[in-house]
Amino acid sequence: MILINGKEISENRLSALKEEISASAINPCLATVIVGEDPASQMYVRMKHKACEQVGIKSVGVVLPADCTTEEVLSAVSKLNSDGSVHGILVQLPLPKHVDTEAVIEAVSPEKDVDGFHPYNIGQLFSGRPEYVPCTPGGIMTLFSEYGIELSGKKAVVIGRSVDVGRPMAALLINADATVTVCHSRTKNLEDEMRSADILVSAIGKAKFVKGDMVKEGAVVIDVGINQDENNKLCGDVDFESVKEKASAITPVPGGVGPMTIATLMENTLKSAKMHANL
Repeated sequence: MILINGKEISENRLSALKEEISASAINPCLATVIVGEDPASQMYVRMKHKACEQVGIKSVGVVLPADCTTEEVLSAVSKLNSDGSVHGILVQLPLPKHVDTEAVIEAVSPEKDVDGFHPYNIGQLFSGRPEYVPCTPGGIMTLFSEYGIELSGKKAVVIGRSVDVGRPMAALLINADATVTVCHSRTKNLEDEMRSADILVSAIGKAKFVKGDMVKEGAVVIDVGINQDENNKLCGDVDFESVKEKASAITPVPGGVGPMTIATLMENTLKSAKMHANL
């Protein structure tokens, strides 16, 4: 069984990014927008700014009060769109319920949408011509590549149909010539679908939902979940101890997919800076 070390791969890619940026005349800049004081969102934004500092990307933080209006968020995004020194814009989700999330996502310039959530970029992905790929699925594809995991012709099952992970993950796997099934809360015979998978990606947010008897012998298992177990310890969607006995390769939580999300965000930001510099 191969333990897929996302932390190690992420650090290697961040080191390579740092070298590339320091050797170039490009000064990439990532702007984050956060609304309110949700502790988890604040933590994620801090992690992104820390990664920027690590590789030599300038970061700018826009902090808005929890009671701000949709129009105020749109105004902040508009200013960043028009700022030529900013190459990437990341709006930290989720936004407060009274803010129109779709309007905010669509307001971000597709050329600065390093999260890959704008309908234009989602459309490019599903058409097989991706420009900016959502960071978590993009990071998972990097792990497949780094570990030499063959996708062409394989049966892939994605559990979860979210716009930020499940759906773009399915599109990337299709683009890689896998045969893909997307499962969700209404899927019938879910366990049978899971047992048929050569590649299983779980992104449903249920602690230790995937058990060893739900996994095909020799499957590659990717755990996107970030949950807490009954002892309030961090865990994924996958019951690691039982599934590792069946899997040929598996990502741990933490240290698997999470670090790759950050690395991919940094790579997308540099890509945007290069495009703006016509490089």
